Amino acid sequence: MATVKTRDGTTLYVKDWGHGRPVVLVHGWPLNADSWDDQALALANAGHRVIFYDRRGFGRSDQPWSGYDYDTLADDLADVIAATGAENPALVGFSMGGGEVARFLSRHGGARAAALIASVVPFMLKTDDNPDGVPGEEFDKIKSGLKADRPKFLAGFLKDFYGVGLVSKPVSDEVVAASLQVALQAGLKGTLDCVDAFGRTDFRADLAAFTMPTLVLHGTADKTVPIAISGRAAARGIPGSKLIEIDGPHGLLATHKDEVGKALVDFLAR
Repeated sequence: MATVKTRDGTTLYVKDWGHGRPVVLVHGWPLNADSWDDQALALANAGHRVIFYDRRGFGRSDQPWSGYDYDTLADDLADVIAATGAENPALVGFSMGGGEVARFLSRHGGARAAALIASVVPFMLKTDDNPDGVPGEEFDKIKSGLKADRPKFLAGFLKDFYGVGLVSKPVSDEVVAASLQVALQAGLKGTLDCVDAFGRTDFRADLAAFTMPTLVLHGTADKTVPIAISGRAAARGIPGSKLIEIDGPHGLLATHKDEVGKALVDFLAR
């Protein structure tokens, strides 16, 4: 199945690999489903059916004007699961995609396992009751940078995403360049709206829906989604969850692709 039509008529591009118990992967901002290819291959080779799709507004999916709030995005995930017949799947969300997993569980339920990788859950924004969060001005700066010169802003953003510096180079220049090309395929409206979605949505109440085995995996050097307010906070808020900390940046799906793939295969084998 190459595409799925959501309840509001948006067409989503879907990849469906392998056979076995279903695993649904939800990608991060500002990439698309292809960012999961290494982990999807590992999971499919381990005997899973792997379903992963381009979020609305990104990659090969439609670019509607609206629907970039997490309630709608969670409904999109539900529609992908229903259309592919992936009953009671394991759900894995990377970065922004962790928010879809959390909101899907509280809004729809029905997953045998969950994993949050470098996820924005439970709450990114600095507020009176979340004093260690990221000031809202930082998300406004992201949007201003995108509006002023999107290619230049994203080129710099992706270097931090992958931890590329003057000395450190966890990925090749070609990986960064390919990610920039993918990011620029997205629609500007969805790219901007999703900054507000992942930056300002409070998932703390959604944590109660994580009643299934849950893996939390995060990079200790993550500058994009700091581990203290995200991975560690999520692990504290989800009883019985397993936290794995990796000495790496945000873009673990590329910088530590084999380690992440093995962690997922081992977790889902239990």
